[in-house]
Amino acid sequence: MSTLATWIEAAFGLPPRDEALYVRALTHGSRSADNYERLEFLGDRVLALVMAEWLYERFPGESEGQLSKRLNALVTGSVCAEIGRELGVPAQLQLGKQARDDGASDSDNVLGDAVEALIGAFYQEHGFDPARAAVRRLWATRVSADLRAPQHPKSALLEWAAAQGRRPPEYAVVDRAGPHHAPRFTVRVSVGKLAEATATGGSKQEAETAAAATLLAQLEAR
Repeated sequence: MSTLATWIEAAFGLPPRDEALYVRALTHGSRSADNYERLEFLGDRVLALVMAEWLYERFPGESEGQLSKRLNALVTGSVCAEIGRELGVPAQLQLGKQARDDGASDSDNVLGDAVEALIGAFYQEHGFDPARAAVRRLWATRVSADLRAPQHPKSALLEWAAAQGRRPPEYAVVDRAGPHHAPRFTVRVSVGKLAEATATGGSKQEAETAAAATLLAQLEAR
């Protein structure tokens, strides 16, 4: 068994039948046109379905809104990237020289996409039940980590502003830097003229979330 096949079996629980499928799942667009993008599209949907089914079973007393909060918190690119680091995905990535030099192997965007692509590849080969088992094993500690449905920072900030009779938070991208495969967005959020905060992330959504969390912490500390 090849090194890649051994790694896939250790990570997902079953050996690959077609290693080329997993090579594609680990190949960035900077390396080849035959890359992980289509498999990422598939894996993203498989992950969401597995997680939705799991949360529906795990938290039978929660509303649709609470379940949605949990789902959104568990399938973000940053969480997928954390899973990727735990599995050792950075060492398996196939990157072009420039992307490698730019540090794409540690990019949340790239690692998150690769993990979703691997889930897509595993689903294509083995079907839904093994994919479900793999996702549940990989995400097990995260699903059980917080028995309360998490409040998304943007929702929490919006609720705070409404409770205080303030205008809704406004978000603005103030900077975009980095290469295409590993962008860095800086976002400013403000609640009228009361207060503002900025934060940086690998996507606009990630930066907005971080900025909202920072501003909320500042406001609650007053």
